[in-house]
Amino acid sequence: MVHRTRPGSHGWIEVVCGSMFSGKTEELLRRLKRAQIAKQKVQIFKPVIDDRYSVDHVQSHDSNRMESRPIEKARDILKLVDDNTRVVGIDEAQFFDDSVIDVAQKLAYRGVHVIIAGLDMDYRGIPFGPMPKLLAIAEEVTKLSAVCVVCGSPASRTQRIAGATDPESRVMVGAKDLYEARCRFCHEPGGTPSSERREKD
Repeated sequence: MVHRTRPGSHGWIEVVCGSMFSGKTEELLRRLKRAQIAKQKVQIFKPVIDDRYSVDHVQSHDSNRMESRPIEKARDILKLVDDNTRVVGIDEAQFFDDSVIDVAQKLAYRGVHVIIAGLDMDYRGIPFGPMPKLLAIAEEVTKLSAVCVVCGSPASRTQRIAGATDPESRVMVGAKDLYEARCRFCHEPGGTPSSERREKD
């Protein structure tokens, strides 16, 4: 059995997760920019479906951004990573299939530092796509929280609100027009318009 250690010349995997508006992409960009300051070559990838702010940039809700490569399938990352790349960022990982797990593992064994950001749960509060397995294989996990728009408590859930045209669709790319952050107690798994939020006692 081969044992890998972090840091040094060995690769490892970090996952940043949480609800929407918790600062996942912001944290991903912060870590990638630190790597650039350290003179490490960085490449960033995101699913082509995520074109909310830009087709070829990763951008946070606060408008921080870095140039990225949109891809259809996670396996494309292995073909696109340059030999001298030391850090790979993957944003919105929940939109990929389970092949992103194998991609992250292979990159780490190549000596690449992999930083992944994604939603850990969908709007129903159910673990999202490959994220549970990514959390399991990562050396480091950071779970961020937002602020519940109903009661002000720490928010760990993503609420789908009025404006969603297909309530049955699990994947619906949007921002404040479709989603808001909620805590466990204010979250309505079926999706509730803002005007129908239940009042807190």
